[in-house]
Amino acid sequence: QVQLVESGGGSVQPGGSLLLSCRYSASVRCMGWLRQHPGKEREGVAALNTGGGSKYYAAFVRGRFTISQDKAKNILYLQLNNLKPEDTGMYYCATKPTGGCSTNAEFRDWGQGTQVTVSS
Repeated sequence: QVQLVESGGGSVQPGGSLLLSCRYSASVRCMGWLRQHPGKEREGVAALNTGGGSKYYAAFVRGRFTISQDKAKNILYLQLNNLKPEDTGMYYCATKPTGGCSTNAEFRDWGQGTQVTVSS
């Protein structure tokens, strides 16, 4: 089981930016970020195939977010730019050791999440 610890969340105004970090105990084939709004189901935001480097984004990202990995530091990042109030939610880092990779993948291991709040 991969251990995951997220950080970097906070409160920002619309149009602001945040850099989320996920420190992991081991790199696996597919690593991603998901989010959950209060009262709603969790949804995929971005995913990274760590072997080939392919990146996947949900349609609502629309070029605003970037997923990346620092293998030397064992950290997965999610850069959030041009944030909107609807981006508010708990953001989770997750991993999937085998099989295909996408924002809709069945992730196996999860972190505790970091809260992002966007409001004026």
